[in-house]
Amino acid sequence: MTFMLYITIQEIEAAINYWRNQSPAKGDELSLCAEASALARAYALMIIQGAQRVPADVLDESAKLAMQKFAKANQNL
Repeated sequence: MTFMLYITIQEIEAAINYWRNQSPAKGDELSLCAEASALARAYALMIIQGAQRVPADVLDESAKLAMQKFAKANQNL
């Protein structure tokens, strides 16, 4: 599978929602699953910076893996 050069804020938001549906937040503190948490960091930075897209290579490894798994799952729909 080839990975995207750029990731849009909408794609990250869709991936976060996908992971939240796969593994809902738990506990009194409503902790996110690892995949949603990794993507949430990138999402928050994009909002703060006013970015609509970022180069895929700026994501950390856990966020890249979460995006790749999300993309693969959506190909199977």
